Amino acid sequence: MNTRNPVLVELKRGDMVESTHAGAFAVLDADGSVALAVGDIDRPVYPRSANKALQALAMVDSGAPERLGLTDEELALACASHGGEPEHVRTAASMLAKAGLDAGVLECGAHWPYDEAAARALACEGAQPNPLHNNCSGKHAGFTCLGCMMAQGADLRGFMSGYVQPGHPVMREVTAALEAVTGVKLHDAAPRGTDGCSIPTYGLPLRALALAFARWGTGIGLREGHARAAERLRRAIAAAPFMVGGTGRFDTVVMDRLRGRVFCKVGAEGMYCAALPQRGWGIAIKMDDGNNARACEVVMAALIEAFAPLDDAELSFMRRLSELRMRNWNGIEVGVLHASRALREAVKPLASH
Repeated sequence: MNTRNPVLVELKRGDMVESTHAGAFAVLDADGSVALAVGDIDRPVYPRSANKALQALAMVDSGAPERLGLTDEELALACASHGGEPEHVRTAASMLAKAGLDAGVLECGAHWPYDEAAARALACEGAQPNPLHNNCSGKHAGFTCLGCMMAQGADLRGFMSGYVQPGHPVMREVTAALEAVTGVKLHDAAPRGTDGCSIPTYGLPLRALALAFARWGTGIGLREGHARAAERLRRAIAAAPFMVGGTGRFDTVVMDRLRGRVFCKVGAEGMYCAALPQRGWGIAIKMDDGNNARACEVVMAALIEAFAPLDDAELSFMRRLSELRMRNWNGIEVGVLHASRALREAVKPLASH
């Protein structure tokens, strides 16, 4: 791990800093110009779930939303890492039904809902989670919708078998969309691992990811079909931000408040990406220690606070997320998790407020 990356987040408890979190981030426009770079933005990182909105471009560009009648909620779920709440499960099932399939086709695996209330309700029913509860079920249902367009009358269930493998036609189409929007050759040219939901994840530098989200947020630099697809996804997510995360999840909370001015998406192991369409910028963050909720969300909140067009009430809302008050089980405030001085100073010259 690159030890040169600066500390971006600190946890202060009492009279001293108890923990620090180092990382890097890139802010680019759609022409590839770097608005701001902090830390090493050229080392390949696995974006994990932070790039789901890029992966969804292939499905939307295929014409599946029109052919299958996909709703805003369904398109937003295709970009989601959801909490497995009933609305998420029903929506994923609806996407599959429109393609003529069911949860049995999904190859993402099953886990208990991330949302505690949903997990408790499922347990109280004496039920076990199925692939629809997987936080990636919407993305995988989207892959099935893409496969429905590609199968050309062949047996769809048979066609979809093994779709998580790099060489499957569906995954090759998804990878081609990633290559187009990032400008990076992936097959046999980039580091490759296996994501938690079993699809390939490719090593990409933060520079390329930030560029991709600037393009996704504006349409600039995308071919016509991908530009239309990105615009359709932006509208869907702005209309249905609950589907991207769920109750209390950072992405949903922020996008519900700011709607189309911000798209942000978490990824595992300290990854976060965002698009700020009105600024024309894309953002990509990687925390060195893989910390998500404690650190990466604070960095993203600080960047949105600095760069998005916000009124005073919205600035105060974002400041509560970039300076997160920590309380113990008795409700006593015991510390603050906050953006570091180095981070605040770095963004100050470009701040829109």
